[in-house]
Amino acid sequence: MSKLVVLITARIEEGHNIGEAWQQVGAPGVTLVESHGLRRLQKAAKYTEILSGTISMLEVLNQIDSSSLIIFTVIDDDTLVDKLVAVTEKILGDLRQPNNGIAFVINLERAFGINHY
Repeated sequence: MSKLVVLITARIEEGHNIGEAWQQVGAPGVTLVESHGLRRLQKAAKYTEILSGTISMLEVLNQIDSSSLIIFTVIDDDTLVDKLVAVTEKILGDLRQPNNGIAFVINLERAFGINHY
């Protein structure tokens, strides 16, 4: 069964290295998406000088540097999950420790278009 493996981390500077490490252990394709957690946006909006109705959430996003990175891949090989977690922890450290990130795996009923290079 195919699986979606997802990592979310605020340590965006290591994202490219993680993506390449995932490829090296066999991930057929890796996607990186920059994201912003709602809690961080709320904090930023609270501390940004906001005159009623004059600043949009987009402007708040442009003013803050705190973002997260979502890295994901779809795999067909169940044994690959442990390899992906191992190389991720080699770069970020133990995911059970705070501020390193979270990872999860979702079983997919069906997946199409997975290319194995």
